[in-house]
Order: sequence, then C-alpha cells, then structure tokens
Amino acid sequence: MESSTSVALEPLLSFLTFSLSKLESGFYRIPGSAVVARYVKSSHQNDPGRTILELILVVFAIRTLLQSRTRADRSGKHFIKFSEKEIDELVDEWAPEPLVQPLSEWEQKDLSSVPIISGPNGPKPKLLATGKIVTNLASFNFAGLAGNEKIKERALETLQKYGLGSCGPPGFYGTIDVHLDLERDIAEFLGTEASILYSQGFSTISSVIPAFCKRGDIIVADRSVNFAIQKGILISRSTVRWFDHNDLKSLEDTLISVEKERKKRKGPLTRRFIITEGIFERDGEMVDLPQLVELKLKYKYRLILDESISFGTMGRTGRGLTELYNVPASQIDMLVGSVANGLCSAGGFCAGSAIVVDHQRINGTSFVFSASMPALLATSGSEAITFLRNNPAVLLNLQDNIRAVRAVLEKTEGITLLGHRASPIIHFCLRTQQQSLSATQPTYDHEAEERILQDIVDDAVANGVMLTRAKHLRGQEMIESRPTIRIAATAALTRKEVEKAAGVVKASITRILSKRR
Repeated sequence: MESSTSVALEPLLSFLTFSLSKLESGFYRIPGSAVVARYVKSSHQNDPGRTILELILVVFAIRTLLQSRTRADRSGKHFIKFSEKEIDELVDEWAPEPLVQPLSEWEQKDLSSVPIISGPNGPKPKLLATGKIVTNLASFNFAGLAGNEKIKERALETLQKYGLGSCGPPGFYGTIDVHLDLERDIAEFLGTEASILYSQGFSTISSVIPAFCKRGDIIVADRSVNFAIQKGILISRSTVRWFDHNDLKSLEDTLISVEKERKKRKGPLTRRFIITEGIFERDGEMVDLPQLVELKLKYKYRLILDESISFGTMGRTGRGLTELYNVPASQIDMLVGSVANGLCSAGGFCAGSAIVVDHQRINGTSFVFSASMPALLATSGSEAITFLRNNPAVLLNLQDNIRAVRAVLEKTEGITLLGHRASPIIHFCLRTQQQSLSATQPTYDHEAEERILQDIVDDAVANGVMLTRAKHLRGQEMIESRPTIRIAATAALTRKEVEKAAGVVKASITRILSKRR
C-alpha cells in the first residue's frame, strides 16, 4: 500500500522539486539575491520565530499596498442628505476667511504714498502722478550706473542675440557664456579663485548660509544683520550665538564663551562661522574688517561677510572693504555681494575658493532651483565692472557727495545721523533721549515716528527730492529697528545738486517738526 502511494506521488514530488529548482535558479539571477539569502539563512538559524514574524510583516505590507487607500461608505448611512435648496443656501451663507488681514488706515496711506516713476529710473526720474522731475536720493545707484549709455548698448546687443529669459536653472540649461563671463569677471575683480552667480539678490546670502552651516554647527552673528541673513541662519538650523551690534569686543567675548561651553560639556569640535555685514543695511555702520579677520584667525572660525552695500561703493575701484582696508580677499571664506546694488543689474554672488564655489553648485538651493538671470543683466554686470576699473574717479565723486549730504544734515535740528561717515547709505532718526537703533525695550512710539518721517518724505517729494523710509517687516524680524529715513548717495549728481537736494530735505525736516511742536 505504501509503495503504491509513493509511486503515485512520485510525479508530483518530481514536479515540485523541478519547480523549486527553477525558482531558486531564477531567484539567484536577481542582483543582490545572494545577500538576501544569506540574511534569511542566518536569521532562521539564530531565531526561527523571527522568520515567521518577518513573513507575516511582508504579507501585511503587500495586503496594505494592494487594498484601497480610501474606504468609501457605499451604503451612505453615515452621510447627511441635503436637498438642492439646502445646498444652495449653505453655499450662499459661506463666507471665506481672508488670506491676509486687511490693511489698516495707516498701511493704506503708506502704500498709496509710494511714488511711481514714469520711464527709466536714474538720478533725475519723472514721477507719473505729477509729471515732475525729481532728484533721486532713494534708489541704490551709488556709482551712477543706472542709465549708462555704454551698458545699455551692450545689454541691447545681448538681448538681440540671446533673447530675454534664460529658460532654466543654471545647473541644467540656463547657463550661457555671459553668465560664466560675469562669474570670472567678479572673481578677477575681487582677487578670489572663483565666484558663483545667483539670480536674486535676497536669496543669495539666505542660500549661501545653509549650504555650509548645518544642524550642530555654531554660528556667531551680529544682532543687527539684515533680514536675508536672518532667514539664512534660520534655515540652517545651526546653534546661534549673537553678539552686540558692530561691537568686536562683544564678538570676542562670545567666541571665548562658546569655546568654554564646549570644553565644559566635552563636546566635539564642530564647524564654526562668524556672519556679519560689511556695511549694515539697517543703519549704515561699517565693520572693522582687519580686526574681524584677526579674531576669525585667532579663534579658528570661518567668515561669511555680506558686502551687498560695500561692493561697488568702497575702495579705490569699488572692490569693497577688502580693498579699502587692504585685506586679501582670500582671508574671507565666503564673500557675498549684490550685483543689483553695486552694479545696477540684478542678482548676487558669492566669491571664494574654488571648493567653496563648486560646493554651492549642488548645495545652494537658490542656485539649483531658480532660473538663472537674463543674459542681458549678466552682460550689464560685466560692463559695470569694466566701468569701475576704468573710472576710479567716480567713487571719489561718490564720497564727496556723501560728505556734502552729511555736512548739511548734521546741522539740522531734531534728527540724529546714524552710520559710518563713508557709508553710501545715510540713515537719520528723530532725536530723542534714547538713540539706540535696535533697543530691546523701545521707549518711543514706533507708529507715531513712522508717521512723522513719512510726512517728511512726502514734503521732500513735493519739493523735488525723492526719499524713502527704511522699510522693515515688523513682527517677522529678530529685532525691531528704530524708524529711520534712508538716503542713498549717488555719484551721478554733482556736488552742487547734492547740496541743493540736502537743503530741501533739511527744510522739509524743519517744516514738519515745527508743526509737531
């Protein structure tokens, strides 16, 4: 009986043996199958129960993937039935919440007071509302490059050759020869190994910082850095220590305390960065670069320096603070600047070693994911650098005009001038007992001061000089700045024109403040 049963099962067993052999040979043809087989064998030998558990988990995973993601109640017993009339009534009654809070009366007035220029911008633009020609002390046209005929001519040639848009990010098909030319021109101009071009000025520094600073790294930064730097620091998720505004003694104390803290908790050495601005956008103060570099080398930190204001304005040919203080650009690990501010084009750059630049080509988020700047703007940047090389006298005129503006405003009652005497941006605030620009507990009425300053701006515009209040995002920035009016000096005006414009501003200040007394 047993022999007949085994004879009957022999074909089935042979078929199963053949099938398993084929499955095994087919399995071992799959790349990586030997690793899986070794894992299953060792796992089963050490813990057979684990094999069963893993099989159950695999079956559960397959079942979860195959089943419907949404379990619709096809019976409809859990749904409330509405008639067409009820649905229409509910739709009519529904009022969506506004996406943003409505503007206050002051915000509406502030927005409507922004002057609109008719035609090209420059040192003497025409206002759309009145048709009046005004002296422009609001726009960043430091070297007078806006409206330069040679730059316009080269930009037009580039537009006719390449068209307008770049049609892609730099790392894909958005890079044209003129982009590489501008990167090379910037690196040669500053004396660095290489530079990288970003298409938006704001996102340059806010991409450079998180490209190098990661979670666990240490950042020591000035409390009054601009909003773009604040965003970059936030995105980096690094450990941040702040030092007092433009106070290098406070910086050294902070660097010492960071090292003491590390030794106390026996922490590992991490990457450490100092982040600050060359000339601060918030108030026009200038950093002492030689002392800053000395501290950086002494305590072994990397330095990220934002020269968005000082590039194109400081030094004999506009190379920035490195030229002004005769500090080799190689001492600055990441030198960030603005092509928009200094060269009257668009975008920004980061200059440094070839390693620093190449790292950003795959890690700088704004470089990787944003379309590259239009070719004509890259050509404009290169032409602007050539202009600065060949016309160093322009920056002497700029400094002469800065001194002329400050000489007039220093004699004006009721205001306090802020910032470094050589800064091309000149801030002034209303004079009070408390002169701290970034006080943590302000004793002034912020909105009241903004209204007074806006009245001064409006009066000056009505008398032929265009000014602007320094604008900040209240509630979003790390500190609340004192309200100020910001004057942007330019080399495109003569000293006589600048003195006359400063006299108009002085008269507007006197008129408005006398009404308030």
